[in-house]
Amino acid sequence: MFSFFKKKAPPPPVADSPAAPLPAPDVPTEVAPVTAPEPTPAPAPAPAPATGGGLSWLRNPFADKASAPPAAVLPAEPPAPAPALVPVAAPAARAGWLDRLKAGLRKTGSSIATVFTGTRIDDALYEELEDALLMADTGVKATQFLLDDLKRRVKEAKATEPSAVKGLLAEALADLLRPLEKPLVIGEHAPTVIMVAGVNGAGKTTSIGKLTKHLATEGASVLLAAADTFRAAAREQLGVWADRNLVDIVSQEGGDPAAVAFDAVSAGRARGKDVVLVDTAGRLPTQLHLMEELKKIRRVVQKADATAPHEVLLVIDGNTGQNALNQVRAFDDALQLTGLVVTKLDGTAKGGVLAAIAMEKPVPVYFIGVGEKLEDLETFNAREFAQALLS
Repeated sequence: MFSFFKKKAPPPPVADSPAAPLPAPDVPTEVAPVTAPEPTPAPAPAPAPATGGGLSWLRNPFADKASAPPAAVLPAEPPAPAPALVPVAAPAARAGWLDRLKAGLRKTGSSIATVFTGTRIDDALYEELEDALLMADTGVKATQFLLDDLKRRVKEAKATEPSAVKGLLAEALADLLRPLEKPLVIGEHAPTVIMVAGVNGAGKTTSIGKLTKHLATEGASVLLAAADTFRAAAREQLGVWADRNLVDIVSQEGGDPAAVAFDAVSAGRARGKDVVLVDTAGRLPTQLHLMEELKKIRRVVQKADATAPHEVLLVIDGNTGQNALNQVRAFDDALQLTGLVVTKLDGTAKGGVLAAIAMEKPVPVYFIGVGEKLEDLETFNAREFAQALLS
């Protein structure tokens, strides 16, 4: 499951006497006459820091407003608590996901792991490791950085066994990938508008469906925008996900993509939705006229909400290796990306591309996918990824 953060709990109720606390404002009850001195409001809890990657739920100050109790019970103007991130404890069993991640990255990790089966730490080991990293599409810059960092760690740890070098490489890789960890914050805006782009076949629409499911499960109201009007089956495919997740969808048969996005954002605001997910047409970054269409969608969305889109995600296929890095560069230039979703890592030996992205274009990786099932799309954690790759 995703590591969600939910809405902040309401502040403690104000008591009419030290021994008789009142119920929360949203619980109907009869209130006895006030006889105690004027109470003072309890201080709001301090915001909890958001840590690691994942998906954070930020309290929406416009949602779940409780009816006010009688004026005689509370002070005339109690201070309103500021929105705060309140972490929910991570599920006890993330082990299932780690097992799937290890299995998914086996094609990439097996070629690297074989380097450490020898008995000596010498130049030959580092040369074999360099070849293995390059074959995994780690890229020249990231490979050289990892080798230099690894040699330093080996010297400092005074390692003598190749198996120990593998553990040090995992630490070096985790440190390189850590800047890619960042939580996707939902609820800071009403609604949070997320624009999703990607090339054909990357798994963009399916990833939107999986994300919708998790958002809806955690209590967020979602509106889908079927702005991929170029592909004949895209609207129907997104409609299936809308039906499965019992969420609303805005679509037009053969309509203008920008117009669909505008209508969806306007409808999201009018209906009080928490999230508007905008699906866009798949295209190659070399198709300049279609890239201009994406820019147009972004401009039109801003007319519906001057602060939108709040997130611009690119879905990339892990099988494409270094080409994925080129996609990140091109789409970032056009749309100013805020995050990535990396799919199909279970079918590739090129999982090292995340290291290349971290080294050359460190756009946060919000989610990674290692299969077609709902639970096979999870939040990105640098240490988990590095350990799974080199397990």
